[in-house]
Amino acid sequence: MQYYDFNGLQLSALGFGAMRLPVIDGDDARVDEPLTLQMVEYAHDHGINYYDTAWGYHGGNSERVLGRALARYPRESFYLADKFPGYDVSNFGKHEQIFAEQLERCGVDYFDFYLMHNVCELNIEQYLDDEKFGTLSFFRRQVEEGRIKHLGFSVHGNLETFMRFLEAYGDIVEFCQIQLNYMDWDFQNARGKVEELRRRGLAIMVMEPLRGGILISLDDEDMRPLRALRPDANAIEWAFAYVRGIQGVGTVLSGMSNMEQLRENVALFEREDELSADEEAALLALGRKLASAKGVPCTACHYCVSHCPIELDIPRLLELYNEHLSRPDFAFIAPMALGAMPADKHPSACIGCGACASVCPQQIDIPEALADFARLMGE
Repeated sequence: MQYYDFNGLQLSALGFGAMRLPVIDGDDARVDEPLTLQMVEYAHDHGINYYDTAWGYHGGNSERVLGRALARYPRESFYLADKFPGYDVSNFGKHEQIFAEQLERCGVDYFDFYLMHNVCELNIEQYLDDEKFGTLSFFRRQVEEGRIKHLGFSVHGNLETFMRFLEAYGDIVEFCQIQLNYMDWDFQNARGKVEELRRRGLAIMVMEPLRGGILISLDDEDMRPLRALRPDANAIEWAFAYVRGIQGVGTVLSGMSNMEQLRENVALFEREDELSADEEAALLALGRKLASAKGVPCTACHYCVSHCPIELDIPRLLELYNEHLSRPDFAFIAPMALGAMPADKHPSACIGCGACASVCPQQIDIPEALADFARLMGE
């Protein structure tokens, strides 16, 4: 396993992301705990020492299961990261009770890393109004009292929002977790965020290096220019090589759902991999192509699902929507998949309340996307 220095700590270059743990019968809230324990054992034995969870992952069960999995090892042998769920603005003012429950769920006395989660346009005013909500003041006290060792933030918002947060709190945070991959380098202006974090000397943690699986679902046409440069490299190798080659990048989080993915990722991070200028240019060109082809930038985080009053499987519907828009030559796929769903779970069932969009990290107008999908499907 490759490591890098974070303020004197040696952190694994590959981090174990606990947003996409294996689940039972496709139910995101039912984590397959025996398999997860096996995966954590393999990760720990192969040098992964950074584990990342959050309040909303798997309906709160990610924290519980990951905590039980890590409890089998000495506390000093791993670093645990958790997050304040600011993606839901109703949580502001509840930081004390949420933090206490997170410690209890994870079965620990402190978090090595703690993040102000999903700083974006939907919640920046709440994060900045410390006089009213006291969010940052509370977590600064936890640092002083030793219940948080390192404080940071994650961001899905635009560069302006990112800068507003840094201007207010750049002197008290030590790291930032950003969505970084060769598709988002331009699409979400990850370039600008990386440059600012470098300028401030803040550590860069990476989330969504595979863009929710989009970057490993490439067809032959997409892979052709890459194979001309590296005939034997697969899409996963390309995606990880890109983010690892960016100056200042530390831990790269991957949400692994089975042992096969874990083993493959561990093997990739046991060796160094450096891209040539031509290889980097080919990836960025592909990223721009993929961004223009996709309908909406959904990463299947499932935040929207818990806020949908009619319990639509929104990530799946948006996946089918993107599939339909990006692959007109496979126009039968979306109708076929919808045909296997009850009518009250189709995109046309959306009531347009907007509760889903209010917590979407990607700021997708979900009701509008579902309405367009329903129109395309003749519903």
